[in-house]
Amino acid sequence: MAQSAQTPPFRADHVGSLLRPPELKEAREHAKRGEIDAAQLRAVEDKCIRGVAAFQESVGLQSITDGEFRRDWWHIDFLRGFDGVTTVQGATFGVHFQGADEQPPLMRVTAKIRRSKPSMLDHFKFLKSATKRAPKFCMPSPAMLHARGDREALKKTYPDPKEFWADLTRAYREEIRDLYQAGCRYLQIDDTTIAMMGDPKVQETFRKLGDDPKADTAMYADAVNAAIRDVPDDMTVCVHTCRGNFMSTWLASGSYDFVAETAFTRLDVDGFFLEYDTERGLAAVRDSGLHRRARQFGLVGGEGVDAAHVSRWRGEVGRRIRRAARARRGLRQDLRSGGGLRGIADRSRHGTGGDPALPRHRAGRPPGAAAREDSRSLNGRDEG
Repeated sequence: MAQSAQTPPFRADHVGSLLRPPELKEAREHAKRGEIDAAQLRAVEDKCIRGVAAFQESVGLQSITDGEFRRDWWHIDFLRGFDGVTTVQGATFGVHFQGADEQPPLMRVTAKIRRSKPSMLDHFKFLKSATKRAPKFCMPSPAMLHARGDREALKKTYPDPKEFWADLTRAYREEIRDLYQAGCRYLQIDDTTIAMMGDPKVQETFRKLGDDPKADTAMYADAVNAAIRDVPDDMTVCVHTCRGNFMSTWLASGSYDFVAETAFTRLDVDGFFLEYDTERGLAAVRDSGLHRRARQFGLVGGEGVDAAHVSRWRGEVGRRIRRAARARRGLRQDLRSGGGLRGIADRSRHGTGGDPALPRHRAGRPPGAAAREDSRSLNGRDEG
């Protein structure tokens, strides 16, 4: 898919979550204590989403998200919108945020998964009404329910895992169909398993569950492909992956080497947004599959950087570009700025080169893949 100023993925993209404004955080606490009702909370959410949409427009972004301001957790809230998915407080899936007291609740599949009603269709409709630019909807990968869920409950409800994936990906296709009909043309799938599976500790957690981590990576890629298999040609789908952000803490570390050949060549998407801005991500230059599909590697994330740090960061950015360029012969160093943020990327002109290892793409679409900087900001309870 040819990339242009009007076609996503754009030269600069934001990958979803933004810091919750104090007004919104306070309203959520009031709602939990029963001091305001759902309509009053929604009015505050609406106001804050309009504000953050205007902010993104003001810095020059072409794709606009709602900051995920209506969610407590970036993945759980969406999946809990399907029948059969519940959560358990006080239980975790085995991997913890470093140094954080609060952890995501454990998802549990207690009945057959169905989509009797939309999960977050109304979220997108409001976002679309709040911007004249491209509204981007972000949803968790179907892999997240398997990777972050109660495995024993899942096996009890679905003795046959094929039935689980069939039901779950059908619910996704139904949600995506309605999003498309509502005007969504830019969809982002958030899948932290791709980046996290490079951490030996995470691999061991999956092995203790009786899994083969490499087989899970392939299974998760197939689940994403099944979820998006009916996407029309004029809907762009990108995958975002990171090692977890929550209250300035993280879940995992390690390179993409462990998953590169499987995830980056198997996933049938139009682009990748990769965490690539810290030592936990810089090892991605050694990936053995991504370069055949990717056009851009983002080198700077939004974490811990503000206007006061820009001049100090320029030297560091140059070093990162040179380091990545050495590891990817043929990459052209490219420095551009947009709005209030500076975006630095190495751009490859190679495309796919007709590599026979690449998958057959949806409706014959070429990948046009773009790997972008992971600038997902931290927020009160959102992890990703």
